[in-house]
Amino acid sequence: MKSNDWESGAVFNCAALFKDNTVHLLYRAIGEYKIYISRLGHAFSSDGFIFQRGDNPVFVPEGDMEKFGCEDPRMTEIDGKVYITYTALSERAWSGSGNRVALASTSDFQTFERHGIILPDIENKNAVIFPEKVQDKYVMFHRIMPDISIAYSDNLKEWYGHRVVMKPSEGFWDCKKIGSGGPPIKTDIGWLLFYHGVDENRIYRLGVALFDLDDPSKLISRQEEAILEPSESWEIDGDVPNVVFTCGAIEKDGAYYVYYGGADTVIGVATVDKIQALDFT
Repeated sequence: MKSNDWESGAVFNCAALFKDNTVHLLYRAIGEYKIYISRLGHAFSSDGFIFQRGDNPVFVPEGDMEKFGCEDPRMTEIDGKVYITYTALSERAWSGSGNRVALASTSDFQTFERHGIILPDIENKNAVIFPEKVQDKYVMFHRIMPDISIAYSDNLKEWYGHRVVMKPSEGFWDCKKIGSGGPPIKTDIGWLLFYHGVDENRIYRLGVALFDLDDPSKLISRQEEAILEPSESWEIDGDVPNVVFTCGAIEKDGAYYVYYGGADTVIGVATVDKIQALDFT
């Protein structure tokens, strides 16, 4: 949508939530490339494929901790309230630093309450909050390079018990670093996590893993092969080439809809039957 300057450069890396028979996306958008400040837009759809969106961003950077943007949101609905984790960027994106996990909430995808930086002392991103408490604790997966770690909270603001739950796989497609996609999805046999992995050639692919329902720090199973890799022209060529990167998946009509950024430029969706998605366990 070239007429909207704030998203004229790229739209990508969107959170996804299925609520009230509507698929909602909060997507990351950039305008002028020389500035490269990310804002968030809202799109919605009844079928999960054809989306409508507004002309203006719904969430914009505020304060020094978000000086260079709000990036890569993830949405979780807990007790009827939608919580959004996102990366607050206080340094230039290519500096490799200044990433902090922040939290906001909304009830209408138009007005938001900010809850501030929730992991203030950790260079961190890819944070996802589970959609329900486990053992009476809120649970989060997050990424301290290069691993996926877990943390717990009593109030969604202070987090403790940080430890690694999954590491990159040496010699495989996710050998350099890994990170959670959207919030884990509860199944009868465990918490299903779509995640991204990066290899030595900086190719981003998607994979799946399963964690214990009662103790999500326990990894049950992990598929060795990637489930999605760059193959389309818009996944191979773009602002950052050879990238498929998800921040959200939903369950709808017996399938999982995985929304992802292609080459940090566009948004795509891939679907997989629920039974097929768990076939690796």
